[in-house]
Amino acid sequence: MTAPLRRLGLLAPALAFLGVFFLLPLAWLFSLALREAEVPRALPRTLVALQGWSHGQPLPAPLFPAFAQDLVQAREAQTLADAARRLNYAVDGVRSTLMRAARSVSGAEQGTAFDAAYFEAIAPVLASPGFFAAVQQARGPVSAFYLLGALDLRLTSEGSVERSPPEQRLYLEVLQRTLGVSAAVTLACLLMGFPVAALLARSQGRVADLLMVLVMLPFWTSLIVRTAAWVVLLQREGLVNGLLLKLGIVGAPLDLIYNRTGVLIAMTHVLLPFMILPIYNVLKDIPPNYLRAAASLGAPPLTAFGRVYLPLAAPGIAAGALMVFILALGYYITPALVGGGGDQMLSYFVAKYTTETGNWGLAAALGAMLLLTTLALYAVSQRLSGARRLAVTA
Repeated sequence: MTAPLRRLGLLAPALAFLGVFFLLPLAWLFSLALREAEVPRALPRTLVALQGWSHGQPLPAPLFPAFAQDLVQAREAQTLADAARRLNYAVDGVRSTLMRAARSVSGAEQGTAFDAAYFEAIAPVLASPGFFAAVQQARGPVSAFYLLGALDLRLTSEGSVERSPPEQRLYLEVLQRTLGVSAAVTLACLLMGFPVAALLARSQGRVADLLMVLVMLPFWTSLIVRTAAWVVLLQREGLVNGLLLKLGIVGAPLDLIYNRTGVLIAMTHVLLPFMILPIYNVLKDIPPNYLRAAASLGAPPLTAFGRVYLPLAAPGIAAGALMVFILALGYYITPALVGGGGDQMLSYFVAKYTTETGNWGLAAALGAMLLLTTLALYAVSQRLSGARRLAVTA
């Protein structure tokens, strides 16, 4: 067996595990952002009756008997609730209306005429062109409904794309907030982590070991425990405010928890080791005599640092910043525990729609948007790193 085949054989179990337990579930989740299965499964006759109809035309006469028959059978098959929930995303309040209409149709006497007047008596929306336009747009098998919603866009009854009403625009603002918080945490980690990494690189013996233990210590504690500890420390009667008051730095307790300040402090603490370690890995290989050589040639300390030390440390800084930024993009637990309502990041809404409301389509769309943002940032960083390598080589 050749060497490449042996290497492939050794990698096969890991690749199989990665494909089965990561790539396939990820692909299935993201497919939910495009799939439309609820309405076709519950209202097949209604969709057949709507073929060829467009908004602005009179509703076809066979539509309402087909709609009534679908309601009865979907209620019996227990598929109506999913379809009603999906249509409720496009037409507010229609979920309970559909369930009430299904009960009414199921209990109607034989020979009842199911026409527009019958459904209008239950709720005017069930006889409106706008409702059936939403049904038609959900005919599947795929649609961009959830992807547009994640971008604060929506389909009109005529099928065109427009911005959502101002009161419904949320996710682009949340994405901007997520990027802003991640950038602020990355900058804070860089400013605090670089001196520690430089000290680690210049230390030896027991001092270096002790510093490394202190850097690695957060990894030995659960993320929830670390975040909960900040809740205790940052509250108005906590240790931080108590120390500030005792030292006379402030005259009244500061609001450090359940706001953006608490989020930045807690996330910086959690992610700081991910900045220190890559920078330290680069700095320890920089010979100390480079700075001495620059000083012997007349360079002041700041000039030597900026023109000799910092360029050599740039790969470690880039790696640490990229790692911290990408990890911060997906943070959920820390903002949820120490942040306020206006500090929640995109991952919070992904978790909310999967565990609370069951809106898997929108959760998948938001997850895809977060993943694409991460991949775009990674591609940009790789491109910049490649350009820097070319410049150094030249």
